[in-house]
Amino acid sequence: MTRKRRRLWIVLACGLGIGSATALGLAAFSDNIVFFVAPSDLAAHATGSGRTLRLGGLVEAGSIHRGQERGAPVARFRITDGRAAVDVSYSGILPDLFREGQGAVTLGTLQTDGSFRAQEVLAKHDETYMPKDVADALKRTGQWRPEDGPPPPAATWNTLAPQGVGG
Repeated sequence: MTRKRRRLWIVLACGLGIGSATALGLAAFSDNIVFFVAPSDLAAHATGSGRTLRLGGLVEAGSIHRGQERGAPVARFRITDGRAAVDVSYSGILPDLFREGQGAVTLGTLQTDGSFRAQEVLAKHDETYMPKDVADALKRTGQWRPEDGPPPPAATWNTLAPQGVGG
């Protein structure tokens, strides 16, 4: 084998090794990627159940129901972005700042019946903070336009009538 041919085989072997390592790394990361979705995104694009997602929006007024299941606290509520709403169930203690009309992001899986089973619930942490993903979802649905000023007060979010509609 000539020197040139040997060098070609070494370069091909290195390329194959680097390509294989890249493919394995991307395959490993694909299982750990968690996408943010708003309720209207979930309704528009039917995603398969069992996939881990971050669902964000506002907690719908009058939708929080607390109870006990096998000795553990369980909460059921609805997350909405003004266009669509998704039923969420969560087993555990909700954050202290979790309440109706407030922004929330839940991490969990979509169930076959269209409900969402949350493993983690995050609530906003002061009067002015809104998670970026929730703010983006509200902008997309027309609930808030930054050029018109700051987001509406949290007390009015539970009405969720899109701005500029009907008057």
